[in-house]
Amino acid sequence: MRIRHLVAVSAAALVPLASLAAQQAQPAASKRAFTPADWYRLTTLSSPAMSPDGRRIAFTVTTVRETENKRHSEIWVVPAAGGEPVRFTSPGTESSNPRWSPDGKYLFFTSQRPGGKGSTWALRMDGEGGEATQLEQYPSGSVPRDRSFAIWADTTAADSAAADSTKSKDPFEAMGATARPPYGAVTKPLDPKRFDGRHIVDMSYKFNGAGFLPNRRAARSWKASQLWMQRFDGSPKKQIGSTTYSHREPVVSPDGRWIAFVADAKLRADSVVQAERDSLALLPYDSARDERERNDVDVYVVPVAGGTPRKVAELMGSESDLAWSPDGNRIAVTAAPGRMKSARIWAIDVRSGAVTNVLGDWKYEPNGLFWLPNGDIAFDADVGGRVGFFRVASRGGAAPVELLGGRRRMSGFTTDDARTKVAYVSTKIDTPMELYVAGIDGKNERKLTSFNDKVNAQIAWSDAERFTYKSVGGLEIEGWLMKPYGYQPGRKYPLVLYIHGGPHSSYGEGWFDEFQNLAGAGMFVLFTNPRGSSGYGGDFTYSTRGRWGMEDYQDLMKAVDIAAARPDVDSTRMGVTGGSYGGFMTAWVEAHTDRFKAAQTDRMISNWRSWYGSTDVQGLTEFEFYGKPWDNPALYDTLSPIHYVNRVKTPTLMVQSEEDYRTPMGDAEQWFMALRKRGVPVEFVRYPRSTHELSRSGEPWLLVDRLGRLRQWFTYWLAEHPATATR
Repeated sequence: MRIRHLVAVSAAALVPLASLAAQQAQPAASKRAFTPADWYRLTTLSSPAMSPDGRRIAFTVTTVRETENKRHSEIWVVPAAGGEPVRFTSPGTESSNPRWSPDGKYLFFTSQRPGGKGSTWALRMDGEGGEATQLEQYPSGSVPRDRSFAIWADTTAADSAAADSTKSKDPFEAMGATARPPYGAVTKPLDPKRFDGRHIVDMSYKFNGAGFLPNRRAARSWKASQLWMQRFDGSPKKQIGSTTYSHREPVVSPDGRWIAFVADAKLRADSVVQAERDSLALLPYDSARDERERNDVDVYVVPVAGGTPRKVAELMGSESDLAWSPDGNRIAVTAAPGRMKSARIWAIDVRSGAVTNVLGDWKYEPNGLFWLPNGDIAFDADVGGRVGFFRVASRGGAAPVELLGGRRRMSGFTTDDARTKVAYVSTKIDTPMELYVAGIDGKNERKLTSFNDKVNAQIAWSDAERFTYKSVGGLEIEGWLMKPYGYQPGRKYPLVLYIHGGPHSSYGEGWFDEFQNLAGAGMFVLFTNPRGSSGYGGDFTYSTRGRWGMEDYQDLMKAVDIAAARPDVDSTRMGVTGGSYGGFMTAWVEAHTDRFKAAQTDRMISNWRSWYGSTDVQGLTEFEFYGKPWDNPALYDTLSPIHYVNRVKTPTLMVQSEEDYRTPMGDAEQWFMALRKRGVPVEFVRYPRSTHELSRSGEPWLLVDRLGRLRQWFTYWLAEHPATATR
């Protein structure tokens, strides 16, 4: 059901939403509400891979071993025609990312199991099976139609003897990787055994997830990625040419004669490209220079036997997702002609260089693509909060045709060599993910797995009503309102507004533990995709540049106005929460309205100046805020919630990770201290061994603990009505 709100919302305009909620009133008596502990029982499916003949689909199954505080991943295989899925890897080791050999005889997967070299293992699939083994000489890459060889790109092997010789002469070799004096440093430890700190000279010295990065012990050098070819007859691999520039995304033509790849638009050496980037990074912001469209890379072809590469066409932006047409006459790529423009599919004629904009002015952006036998192109795309699978004529001139859609999110699309069917993981707001398969035309869709059926039979998952509304400037915004567990018409319920991160990401039509967590506690959950979100085209995504907290804030508040006008929402008991950009926005909301009775910040940012000096992604605000803090100090200050903290009255729970280098701890500490000094009720929870990804891939015990604390906080402030605030 789609509701459009064109002007100010009246109670009458909200009747369809309320009536739909009434229709979905009481959950089945046999089912109960979701609790944080139920998170341990859910199964995640990912990385499906269909066999070349289309008969089987391999995929990764991830479960949680609660007592061990860890996730466990295995490779399973299911017939595409239906049947029982079968586990193919040992429950005693971690295995993921399945992929088939071109002939379907082997199933490769990633595993850090003992007794091997590297992380790639293989299972024989054309017989009765057996133990996993390693095939060190088996090539992996793009293959022609006859499957006789593979093409890939990689750096040349280092001179191990020379490396060992250099290493043995290093007097600081026994020190920690970040304690050794970096190359070019002026100071060094008086006694290497007595210094266990960190010595930093490079700008990129830490990264979220990876932590502090090892110091360089030698002058920076570049190993350009070269083209390689190897046949499947056991012969050794061969390097195709030798250049100072890197080859990326190589794909071989169907007839096996040509290799297409992406490289620097001027075929400059990697060292030159990096030197230019380093120089530009030091310059103050300049709109004429920094906002003009760039042509960083282009598509080239070179004979498989080697030779001089030929540029196929010159396209603005950075091309990716290269794919040859079945007849070998064209190459399809995706590229956005400018940083703030929508990505398009381009079909390039290899001989003439003629370029076709396949999607024209279609609003949405492709995620990935592959050719169909008839010369059309299939792709998936985010359509607002949902995902669709489409077919489009490669000659252009026609709108894409949706083959698979509906209110859901699909991912991991994989197909057979003949392009007769497609498999994917699918989830809905009230349905955890499972594996599906359909004909390439989208017909005869069927569910192949039932890993979450048991928990589905026990828990009453909450669904959400989708609605759209007109916001500032007439821009249409998409939103959802999830009903609380046990909803009964005639009653009023508290509401919590969720704000996503990014800001260039989105909420959507998929199952999400955090929404179900609060709905299970008896609250409405309101979530939207305000301007700045992805999934609505480049203009929408970048409309907030330099204006974070302005129109996007108004988009959010208009959604709250719509929900608060409902007779079943208690507008005196509303909360707000969000993480990363959503954490920034939650602090911004607290500082600009007192309509919320509780707030929770996650991975928050309170001071853009201090954030810039401590994060691992300075480039985000260098672009979004038109330069570095000293280039545009007024904007950095104006958009920092800390400058308005004297207005905050909302009781706030703060969650932050000790090893989050994306939104480091300092900003949260500033916000906590300011609220505490002002007497605002605040609790600050700091999670150890956790990064920016705590709520998604953090340690299970800590992730579930966080879910519990969010639920406790909003239950206390919104449902229990404390007579006095605790301090």
